[in-house]
Order: sequence, then C-alpha cells, then structure tokens
Amino acid sequence: MKNIVAALLAASMALTANAALATEYTKGMIKKVDMKAKKVTIIHEELKNLDMPAMTMVFYPGEEAMLSRMTEGQEIEFRADRVNGKLTVVELK
Repeated sequence: MKNIVAALLAASMALTANAALATEYTKGMIKKVDMKAKKVTIIHEELKNLDMPAMTMVFYPGEEAMLSRMTEGQEIEFRADRVNGKLTVVELK
C-alpha cells in the first residue's frame, strides 16, 4: 500500500512540475506575420517547457484572431506548446 501511495505522490508532483513549466511565459520579438499562411515567425528566448534553446522559428497561433494582434518588430511574452504536432502560440500576455 505504501508503494502505491508513493507512486501516486510522485506522479502528482511530476504533473505539478509540468504545469508550472507550461505556465511560464517566454520573451520574444515578432519577426514576420504571415496572414495568408496563418503563421508567425518569432525570435525567442529559451522555451523551457519544450526544451528548446533561444532561436528564430515559425509558430501557428492557437486562435486565428491572435495574428491580428501581432505586428512585425513587436516585443511579446508568450506561452508555446505542441498542439497536434505543430508548435503553437497558446497564449499572449
């Protein structure tokens, strides 16, 4: 019984740690907004939750309306994650 409780506690702690990483915002600058292709290029700091170093890369918006709030050269804070296999901006601060 103690092993089951310990395993559940460890699983709970792991989920809590992942949730904390997912809520972290990353600073970036919008390099390009492609309204036609519905994607945005962002120069960003390290994405800890995705285990990616700072770089420039293309993201898809979590909601299409996000693109209308983005402009080239704009400094942003955002959360990114993989959604259906695509790197996606899931939230803008």
